[in-house]
Amino acid sequence: MVGKTLLTAMAVIISAVFVVGSWITTGTPNIEFLRFFSLAVFFCSLLLILWDQWAWKLRPFQLLPGVPRDVSGTWEATLDSLWIDPETKKSPDPKTVYIVIRQTSSNASVILISNESKSKSSIARVIKEDGSWLIHYVYTNEPQVDLRAKSPIHHGSGVLSIVGHPAQRVAGSYWTDRDSKGKLTLERRSTEYAEDFKGGTDIFTYVKGQKDSR
Repeated sequence: MVGKTLLTAMAVIISAVFVVGSWITTGTPNIEFLRFFSLAVFFCSLLLILWDQWAWKLRPFQLLPGVPRDVSGTWEATLDSLWIDPETKKSPDPKTVYIVIRQTSSNASVILISNESKSKSSIARVIKEDGSWLIHYVYTNEPQVDLRAKSPIHHGSGVLSIVGHPAQRVAGSYWTDRDSKGKLTLERRSTEYAEDFKGGTDIFTYVKGQKDSR
């Protein structure tokens, strides 16, 4: 873990400064406190892991400007493809897809699941640019085996804009190496993680049913 390595390096530097400082001021290096060095690094590492995996998602921290926006979970989204069918000269109708985002304070992954294919990110980042939080990702799309004759495996990338502290709305665009592009609008969100298209449908059917029963 990069964070743990950085933490250890900082602890070593700070300890060295104290040892050298005591040596300069007293003429004798004081190394008594170094017996607690391993324990201090352990507790600091534990706090770092808790922050990276969980604490940063809490609402008080999400209100801080430097903390990445939490967009983890499964989103029900609308995909608007701008690809023009050469036969009909029209774009496909908008379709419902599910976007699964897994996230720590330092890493992210994006999976888009449709009724025909699944896209998995190889690189994904939640970063702040010009005052706005964005999701940048690069992905590989794998259609179902029986559809690959007309829709082969391909690659693409996307940029989604996050609005709200905490996140309230997410939308953006994507483009592929097949010279196609489109828009994504993430509309409803669940903290559950869908594994396939039916799983996403079940999650939001349940959510809708819960709201209708109130």
